[in-house]
Amino acid sequence: MTRIALIVGSTRTHRAGKSVADWALETARRVGPADVEYEMLDVAAFDLPVLDEPAPALAGVVEHEHTRRWARAVDAFDGYVFVTAEYNHGVPGALKNAIDYLFYEWNNKAVGFVSYGVNGGVRAVEHLRQISGEIKLADVRTQVILNLYTDFDYSGMDLGDPTTVGDFTPAERHVGDLVELLSEVAAWSRAMSPLRAQLVSS
Repeated sequence: MTRIALIVGSTRTHRAGKSVADWALETARRVGPADVEYEMLDVAAFDLPVLDEPAPALAGVVEHEHTRRWARAVDAFDGYVFVTAEYNHGVPGALKNAIDYLFYEWNNKAVGFVSYGVNGGVRAVEHLRQISGEIKLADVRTQVILNLYTDFDYSGMDLGDPTTVGDFTPAERHVGDLVELLSEVAAWSRAMSPLRAQLVSS
């Protein structure tokens, strides 16, 4: 069975990413492609410090148990969906840090993107597409783009409080976008499976 991880990239105490990822996971399990297993990986749950390994991930030298734990979790999947915010026109630092910890675990797999932000998180995804190419992740075209103004409800909330996070109320059209994204990630993950097997056996 093809296994796809939804990776939550924001680690802020008050974050919208977890509710977005919860929706994506529930929707995937309800109406996503069949014969696919979906799970969530929350970067915040792995307590990764700022990259502290003695050598780049490409070298294959691992010293710390937190790296091994993260590597085992990532390696268990055939494809990924990054659920990402946009911070200062780019990828959240915690997500970039988590990606940089590994190399071979990402190779020759597929990835899609669910983004959110004032501008839908699209600039963070453009950054992630560049990063994905370097770590041999094949990124699919379809993207779920969520806007903090139109896909979140702030009724009755204190908008003067900078920690306020609205209730996630995505437009119905996003379900179709997510299903299309998952279909592409699943198809590409299956298509690349023989390549991964060939490289392991060689």
